[in-house]
Amino acid sequence: MGYLKLFGIALAASCVVDLLYLLVFRRRKRVSSGEKAQKGHVIHKVLFFPDAQVSCPRQSQPGGCKMRRCKFTHDTTSLSQLKQYLCSAKKTLDLCVYTISCLDLAKTVVDLHHKGVLVRIITDKEQMEQTGSQVWYFRSEGIQVRHDNSPYFMHHKFAIVDNSILINGSFNWTRQAITGNSENLLVTNSRRILRPYEGEFQRLWDMYEPGLLKKRREESEKFLKDLKATGTSNGMRQ
Repeated sequence: MGYLKLFGIALAASCVVDLLYLLVFRRRKRVSSGEKAQKGHVIHKVLFFPDAQVSCPRQSQPGGCKMRRCKFTHDTTSLSQLKQYLCSAKKTLDLCVYTISCLDLAKTVVDLHHKGVLVRIITDKEQMEQTGSQVWYFRSEGIQVRHDNSPYFMHHKFAIVDNSILINGSFNWTRQAITGNSENLLVTNSRRILRPYEGEFQRLWDMYEPGLLKKRREESEKFLKDLKATGTSNGMRQ
């Protein structure tokens, strides 16, 4: 009788475990399916530079390149793929790039701006003053550009497309990076990875607000002036 009782308890426990497993498994399956439906197409792409050939700048335009003897390649390259991701922007494009001197990429950004995409750019102050910098081109077209005011570098190199795609890596927006340097870019729409970059961009955008930069510069100049005056005063007393 005791054995039958133990057997019954064990059987009941086994049924409970199986039931719990089924409930948990089905719940996880539903959550997983919901996440996939929410995320849609998953993007995890790596682009390596340099490109063996230079992409035709007209290839990304409506109708593509119509030149019969074009000296540029019309094959898929890392640059052409980068431009495709940038051109997928419908609402916003946030760029945080150390140096931007490639006219081809700059024109891509300006074209998006003219189509109504809200473009914001953060760059390094020293680099924006270098020959070939496209910052003045951006500003002349009405694009907002902010920069640091520090002896250190604003050394980020990332872009955020429509708050849904991150493009990040060693790649600076220069012709040398496209055709000469060994560079890389990671493209992803993972929210877990993208979210911190959104926060970092907004933090720097707020920090580099022109009015705040001017105020900090004035405060710094006042502090140095007061420090110098205090040193001079102490020297006279001695």
